[in-house]
Amino acid sequence: MAKKVRKKKKPALKFSRKMRSKLMLLFAIVVLLMFGLIGNLMYIIYTSGEKYEKKVLSLQSYDSTTIPYQRGDIVDCNGTILATSVAVYNVILDCSVMTDKEEYIDPTIQALVACFPDLDSNTLYSYAREKKDSRYIVLEKKLAYDLIQPFVELQEAVDEKGNKINPNIQGVWFEKEYQRTYPYGSLAGSVIGFTSAGDVGTTGLENYYNDILNGVNGREYGYLNSDNDFEKTVIPAQDGYNIVSTIDENVQAVVEAKIKEFAESYRDYAREGAGAEEIAVMIMNPNTGEILAMAQYPDFDLNNPRDLSKYYTEEQLSEMSDDEIYGALNSLWRSYAVSETYEPGSVQKPFTVACGLETGTLTTDMTFLCDGYEVISDYRIHCVNRTGHGMETMEGSIMDSCNDALMQMSYLIGSENFSDMQAIMGFGQKTGIDLPGEAYTASLIYDADMSKIDLATNSFGQNFNCTMVQMTSAFCSLINGGTYYQPHVVSKITDANGNTISSITPTVVKQTMSEGTCDILKEYMYHTVSTGTGKTAKVDGYSMGGKTGTAQMYDEETHRRKEGSYLVSFMGFVPYEDPQLVIYCVIDQPNSDDQAHSSYAQNVVREILKEVLPYLHIYPDEELTGINSEKTITGTEVIERNNPPEEGENTSVPDEPSEAGDIEPNTPEN
Repeated sequence: MAKKVRKKKKPALKFSRKMRSKLMLLFAIVVLLMFGLIGNLMYIIYTSGEKYEKKVLSLQSYDSTTIPYQRGDIVDCNGTILATSVAVYNVILDCSVMTDKEEYIDPTIQALVACFPDLDSNTLYSYAREKKDSRYIVLEKKLAYDLIQPFVELQEAVDEKGNKINPNIQGVWFEKEYQRTYPYGSLAGSVIGFTSAGDVGTTGLENYYNDILNGVNGREYGYLNSDNDFEKTVIPAQDGYNIVSTIDENVQAVVEAKIKEFAESYRDYAREGAGAEEIAVMIMNPNTGEILAMAQYPDFDLNNPRDLSKYYTEEQLSEMSDDEIYGALNSLWRSYAVSETYEPGSVQKPFTVACGLETGTLTTDMTFLCDGYEVISDYRIHCVNRTGHGMETMEGSIMDSCNDALMQMSYLIGSENFSDMQAIMGFGQKTGIDLPGEAYTASLIYDADMSKIDLATNSFGQNFNCTMVQMTSAFCSLINGGTYYQPHVVSKITDANGNTISSITPTVVKQTMSEGTCDILKEYMYHTVSTGTGKTAKVDGYSMGGKTGTAQMYDEETHRRKEGSYLVSFMGFVPYEDPQLVIYCVIDQPNSDDQAHSSYAQNVVREILKEVLPYLHIYPDEELTGINSEKTITGTEVIERNNPPEEGENTSVPDEPSEAGDIEPNTPEN
């Protein structure tokens, strides 16, 4: 009998107490580490969660667009827009989007070519092949809103159910920017100025107030958040402030029209070219320093400031070097009234008389014998009347513009008093007008050590230089009671909603002289216009005062006076008793055979005032006499363009003699 063999059982796995303890310790450590990790994560989320969220989001799809600011407007004193910025659009192609799907390419290109005729389909298809990853291709620049509308309508067209009709037009968007424009073209060009690329003011108010007119760009941020939802953050642009100028668009337009009429009437009259080398006019309120008009000729179109075709032929331009072209442009752009210096001529004479009266070196009852010239340092300095005026009173010396009498006055006044007067009146100093490029004339006037001949010639406005804005500002104080106002062309600054940010109130700089002296000079100049050398400027029905000026040009190369070349001018004020307006006209070398007469400037002033005075509600205060009623911008008769008079004939014979102080060696034949 076989013996059964009993199988041995495997011993059961038993954990020893030591083993169990080790496992429990390991488990506890793992649990603690997990809790520590969770706690640390919670701490990070609590303290730095936003920072890490931004880091994560920065890795997501992200978009950023600049929102351009709108540069502030420049308006006239009545709110008429003289300079503004209009929205224009660049057509941008995002090739990466257009080529994302094959079915996008043809519809998009066909729509572009249909809506923008200047685009070429072959070029667009080449972009799709060669620049498929490009996200910014400029197809068109600075298009008006109405020119992009056909494409926008195609993009956004929907059917009755609200589904897009052209869903495959993809990858085209419009970049908005602003373009500076000037609704009135060349009007007040030297005052307004213009901008270059990037809203950088180049000249005029655009330059002087550049930071105020400019704003700050905004930004639009778009990104996918942690939930893959598109979010947008917009920081709006801050538009620039508006500039309210003191310029009156209607007054400015009248002034410019009369200047151009003169320039064209005398064109090619005595020499080839315009009616004068330069013509400039300023109109100022003598009681505030506000400038109502500042005009000059030649001028330029603010919308196309680099165009010289108005003054040069294509052949001339092609022969000019870059430096010559830049010089020609710079000459057009600069403000004659602010940046150009010249010898003022006899407009200076009232200041000389005022100096003598204020210092007590002259009295109103003095008389002076004019024999036609004065001899100083072996030079003979002639008067207006070479045969002499005879005995001149103080008033008569202004009315007749007698150089001889003024030179005799200068001896009594003395160089120190005269030099002090020039400083008090602002000659040799900047006026502080709010326009760029004001000329600094300190080196163009004499100090108290001037010689006798320098003092004599300075007394009637030659041998020293000034600017129009200096002379006009000083003259205003001469007729308003002695108050010198800082000239300015901006009255206030406003925001885009018209709220006033700041006001520029009239600034009194100093008291130049007594009211009594001003009253005396006003009376002298009233009679100068009534019956003296300024009667051509008289506007019938209005009480006026003023002073004429004629200065012989100086040749820097020969250091002698130019024969037959003169700068003529007239400074006037209306009405006589309570002046509300000062007007100053300067004509540099009129295109005439006989330049040495201020009647050229007087004619321009009279024709301007005929239209400006009623517009400004300055009404007649004298009886009508018919004086000057038949005269025109060229005098008694209009000169036919390109038809100069026959030899010996002059249709615009000036009705007053030259006031220039010709200086000649004192030889017997003189």
